[in-house]
Amino acid sequence: MYTGAVLAGGLSRRFGEDKALYPYRGKPLLLWVLESLAGAGERFIVANRPYEGFGVPVYPDLLPGGDSLSGLHTALALARFSWVAVAACDLPFLTRAYWDYLYEKALASPHPVVVPVNPEGHLEPLMALYHKDCLPQVERQLREGDLLLRRVMEVLGATRLPAEEVVARFGERVYLNANRKEELP
Repeated sequence: MYTGAVLAGGLSRRFGEDKALYPYRGKPLLLWVLESLAGAGERFIVANRPYEGFGVPVYPDLLPGGDSLSGLHTALALARFSWVAVAACDLPFLTRAYWDYLYEKALASPHPVVVPVNPEGHLEPLMALYHKDCLPQVERQLREGDLLLRRVMEVLGATRLPAEEVVARFGERVYLNANRKEELP
């Protein structure tokens, strides 16, 4: 069993409005991501603003000011389960099968992070699983002002899922994160 945490409440500068609440195909982007985490033993939203009506708790950053790293910290600190699925709110093509697949990989992983690599060869840390063992490293980085999510993986190690494997199972759209409205198909 794992915890599902959706990070929301960013500035959405390029999007032009709060993308978590943007209606896409009949429901807010945030709801698409929450629904993909239906297999989690618990789900919550990490945001520094209220998101009511989603049926899950909303928690503010425990150590604010660190962007997504603060959200990861809060998710790890508050999670009831050892593994935490961490997702940005703008990934409408994630599915329960995707998270189940990552969790299966996590259970066999010697590393405390399971992260997909996108087709361009970059890590996707906001559609990944993190073990609560990452918490001291995340706290250290926040204290030192090192806000890079990938540094957690560099220091602690990560099981990297090749893009070919992820695309073969879930299609390339699984990677689509909507930074602009026009990027949504």
